[in-house]
Amino acid sequence: MPEPRAVPGGRLDRRAFFVYGRDHPGSFELKMSLNEEHWSFMDRYGDRLIARGPTVTEDGESSTGSLHIVALASVTEAREFAFDEPYFRAGVFESVLLCGFVDQLGRTMWEFQDAVPGLDRFLVISPGAATSPKHLIAYGDLLSLDTSAPLGRAAVLEASSPDDAARALPAPDGARVEVHHWRFGGRPGVASLRD
Repeated sequence: MPEPRAVPGGRLDRRAFFVYGRDHPGSFELKMSLNEEHWSFMDRYGDRLIARGPTVTEDGESSTGSLHIVALASVTEAREFAFDEPYFRAGVFESVLLCGFVDQLGRTMWEFQDAVPGLDRFLVISPGAATSPKHLIAYGDLLSLDTSAPLGRAAVLEASSPDDAARALPAPDGARVEVHHWRFGGRPGVASLRD
């Protein structure tokens, strides 16, 4: 992993990690039954979260995954965060993508100020780089936990469609770009878990 650097809040003793759990098909009801346990678990990391939120179906009626970008002290702590999380322990996730994350914006999703009415929000995972910083909520490089090898990039961003979201992080030579509808996460009625 790269040397620790300042993450939101000015801490030099933390690295950022990208954790994306992809839901098993048909696990929505189980996931919803665990929300309070999940939120209580996340409350312990509130001051270290850079971004969080579910990926959802196009109609927004069901969850397809759960994203967290979090500043932690070590790879060991990142693995504990990912695999002690209540959704994971209960079998909600089909798979978990856990990577190092080199934050390129230096802010949290709560500090995003450029929301545009009418645009949707997406999680984009791509081998390509962002074409413009406009509409980026969170953005960074993904790194292998074991070797720090570059794996691509991830962003949560605003766009008018999934195709526009994919074009924001274009892949070289037709490589696959993963695009998911996404929304800000956290306990309902709480403006920011960082407070």
